[in-house]
Order: sequence, then C-alpha cells, then structure tokens
Amino acid sequence: MATRHLIRTVILQSLYEWDFYAQKKNLTDILERNLEDFAPGIDEPEFAWKILKSIVDHLKEIDEIITKAAPEWPIDKIAIINRNVLRIGLSELLYSDKEEVPPKVAINEAIELAKNYSGTNAVKFVNGVLGTVYREIKKDEDK
Repeated sequence: MATRHLIRTVILQSLYEWDFYAQKKNLTDILERNLEDFAPGIDEPEFAWKILKSIVDHLKEIDEIITKAAPEWPIDKIAIINRNVLRIGLSELLYSDKEEVPPKVAINEAIELAKNYSGTNAVKFVNGVLGTVYREIKKDEDK
C-alpha cells in the first residue's frame, strides 16, 4: 500500500473513532495512536497531520458543502464512514496544494477509501458529491 494511501486510511480510522464517540475524544491523540499502531515508521507523517489540521480547521465549511451537495442526506444521517471519507476528500480537494494533491487524485483516493471500507452505493455517493463540488470549482475558475 502506498504511503499516502495508508496515511489516508489511518486518518479515516481516526476520524471514524472520533465521530463515533460524538467528537468527545481528543482527535490528535487518536491519530497519534493509530499512526503508531498501523503505520509505524511511515515516510511522511507530516502529510497525515496536514490533512487532519485541514479537516479540523475547515470542518464546519466541509460539512456545509456536503449538505449542499447532497441535500437529501442530512450530515448526521450519512453513515459515519462515508461522512469521513467525504471530509478527507473535500479537505484535499478544496484546501490542499494542488501541486501536491491534484483534484482528480483527491477524488480518486476518496473513492478508493469508499470502495475499501464501505459499499457500492457509498462509492457512487462519494463520487457524486465530490464530482459535484469539483464541477463547481471548475465553473468558478472558468469565469
């Protein structure tokens, strides 16, 4: 498994635990423990912390974007795993350095997480939400 894909997987596990416990546990402690347990000696641990910081710093905006892109699905009704796959994907799509993580890579990685940790419908849902957001970004850039 590629380093960054493994990092995204560990972040997903960490976000899932944090969200499962109603965001009452310390997310930094959860990620630190999971990196030690599931990715010891990982090449770029700073990548994990960068993504996590982006998600935490922009959580409200990310959740609002999910709500707008999937109005039939209130954020608390989306399965925990899918909600957090979307948070990772949107964080990278919207707030990462495009040279480091191109938009299509961010989308593809989120789809791969959905394939590995959720179901077929989740893949379509994640692809649909991220595709909608990406098209909006492209439309705004083209103006």
